[in-house]
Amino acid sequence: MKKRYVVVLAAGQGTRMKSKLYKVMHPILGRPMVGHVVDAALGAKVDRVITITGFGADVIKDYLGEKSEFVYQEEQLGTAHAVEQARDLLEGQEGTTVVLSGDTPLLTAETIANLMDFHEREEAKATVLTAMADDPFGYGRVIRAEDGSVGKIVEEKDASEEERLVREINTGTYCFDNEALYEILNQVDNNNAQGEYYLPDVVEILNEKNEIVSAHTLENMDESLGVNTRVALSQATKIMRERINKQHMINGVTLIDPENTYIEMDVEIGRDTVIEPNTYLKGKTVIGEDVFVGMNTMIEDSIIEDHAEVTQSVIENSIIRSGADVGPHSHLRPKSEIGEGAHIGNYVEIKKATIGKKTKVGHHTYVGDAKVGEDVNIGCGVVFANYDGKSKSTTTVGDHSFIGSNSNLVAPVNLGDNSFVAAGSTITEEIPENALGIARARQVNKEDFYTEYFKEENK
Repeated sequence: MKKRYVVVLAAGQGTRMKSKLYKVMHPILGRPMVGHVVDAALGAKVDRVITITGFGADVIKDYLGEKSEFVYQEEQLGTAHAVEQARDLLEGQEGTTVVLSGDTPLLTAETIANLMDFHEREEAKATVLTAMADDPFGYGRVIRAEDGSVGKIVEEKDASEEERLVREINTGTYCFDNEALYEILNQVDNNNAQGEYYLPDVVEILNEKNEIVSAHTLENMDESLGVNTRVALSQATKIMRERINKQHMINGVTLIDPENTYIEMDVEIGRDTVIEPNTYLKGKTVIGEDVFVGMNTMIEDSIIEDHAEVTQSVIENSIIRSGADVGPHSHLRPKSEIGEGAHIGNYVEIKKATIGKKTKVGHHTYVGDAKVGEDVNIGCGVVFANYDGKSKSTTTVGDHSFIGSNSNLVAPVNLGDNSFVAAGSTITEEIPENALGIARARQVNKEDFYTEYFKEENK
């Protein structure tokens, strides 16, 4: 089998994005555009990926890492000039080279593989990836020869009336015989209004030499979408969202309203899980089977085990064990772990804390830097005071304990198994196993207080 290479063009700044962020680094559902392109190339089982960088080179290299080799294009002088930068890596190498744009994030691995397969079967020197457009205005038209090969590619402004009726358009993705590509690139000139070197000129030169130039047509034109503006970015995001959501539904996940459910690329979801609208699942999140995710929830880089429930809550870098429920209006900050069958109620914030099996944290409570045992009941308005202004300290609560409402546990402090805290207490010292801690002033009633307090007004 021939060696297969991919050259990704990612050097442009993308001025039409009107952004401080380099164009190809704009994210679509959790992954920069150039990441989608490179991952698709790797998914097509190519031997080498070479990314041409320019603006934002260090940022792109840091993100892609070992997924790609890199070549720096000091001046951006056109697509042919960009591919020329990889000459030292590819010149003289037998095989097939695909040239992809770093701003076409919807191309799939399957499409890239099919393009190379078709190109090699045709024994072509170049193959243009084309698409059938309902409205081809603005695109370069692919004019076929009588034998079905590519006769020429003509831009909108240069096309005749008859050529403008052609619906087959050039997507800007090309496949080449690698040796032929680097033989011809030297012959491309910049005699055009922009003074740049363009890759379609390679196709024209090959045609003039009577080499085989073929075209492979996309089944779905959406894949060819190039992102140059924020409008196109939103269009690509919508298409990607629909693609991801459809696959999850095929896999057995119920999405109540797919058009208002956002699931990033790397999220995993088990069968028979139900997800309500206005939910955003981000990062490396893994959700098990038979989970219920209620509306208005955001979960990022977290694990939600089987049979758990999350409703109207924010979950960050945390773990919710099987059968636990969280929400509504709860916030799990990073490094929190909720045990099996535990309950985290409304307006509860958990931070870097472990909540034991079947423990209940009902409402309006903050638990930070804590280890809470099994079957503990934590009342309303409890605060784990973990920060003294300089450092964070830990609170430990033993199994089967009861923390009364409106109590403060001032860390560092330990409460033994079966301990009790009386409501309204501020606990600063250890409570032994089986003991009750009371830390509040004894109630005193002042007789006739009202009369004395308002006596001047009552005169």
